[in-house]
Amino acid sequence: MSGITIASQLDGEANRYLQAQLPDERIVQLENQSLAGIPAETRILVVRPINVRGVSLTHPPEGWPFRLEWVQLASSGIDAYPDWLFELPRVTSAKGTAAHALAEFALAAIFCAAKRFPELWVKDARWELQPLGQLRGSTLGILGFGSIGQVLADKALALGMRVLALRKDNRPVDHPGVESARDILDLAERADHLVIAAPLTPETRHLVGRDVLGRARAGQHLINIARGGLLDQQALLEALDAGRLSLATLDVTDPEPLPSGHPLYRHPRVRISPHTSAISADSQKNVAARFLENFERFKAQRELIGLVDVARGY
Repeated sequence: MSGITIASQLDGEANRYLQAQLPDERIVQLENQSLAGIPAETRILVVRPINVRGVSLTHPPEGWPFRLEWVQLASSGIDAYPDWLFELPRVTSAKGTAAHALAEFALAAIFCAAKRFPELWVKDARWELQPLGQLRGSTLGILGFGSIGQVLADKALALGMRVLALRKDNRPVDHPGVESARDILDLAERADHLVIAAPLTPETRHLVGRDVLGRARAGQHLINIARGGLLDQQALLEALDAGRLSLATLDVTDPEPLPSGHPLYRHPRVRISPHTSAISADSQKNVAARFLENFERFKAQRELIGLVDVARGY
């Protein structure tokens, strides 16, 4: 099964790595977000998020679906891809490949909130001592307990935090040291820092809304590293203005980017980053490594890792 043409939207370094690992195959670099330039003989496609930053690719490229047998996504979520991509027999996500980067980002946000960075830094001789929070003994709530939530839980437990988690389907969490929340309201009521790490599906859109935020533990810090659509942003503003939440750290918003002048930009207790928590120096290579693992399974006609279930939404 040699000489397979693989069209890839990964960066040049990652594609060179793939070619070095698969010398008998043909790796074709795709530069265009529209997927233009896919060779007709392509059997495997590695694709990055398409419908982002205002792009909406409603129609497939000419010649679609070519000879494609499998599409490997370069992300965990499937919401940034057009529907026609999932008409192929096998589509796999990169679920889990960025779990450590995302968990570290969430913890960095928690550290910044507890230690009052960056406002703690002094720039003149007027030094005012102030008490700082600490992570040890505080409660971390995790909404969604997939690979990201599990990695985050282990790191938080190592720091002496209490960890409370809730699965999307409310099944008990079977993870050493982690307590299961009864439901989303119980999670909100008990968490000092609440991290949203669940997939976005029609059922989870605005899952964190007025009911949940209205029951949030006083002074809670809300962190969203999943998808902007999981959070009702108007309800978030109301909870912040009411003093229910002390801070919101948002790596994702709805839409992305938010339009200029949006009130979340101006709010003094909102910190927004440009959906970058999953990106690291190793992120593309991690996706390439997952692809190589799946490629061996593909050749052996075994089930691939991370098969997407469109009905489930991830």
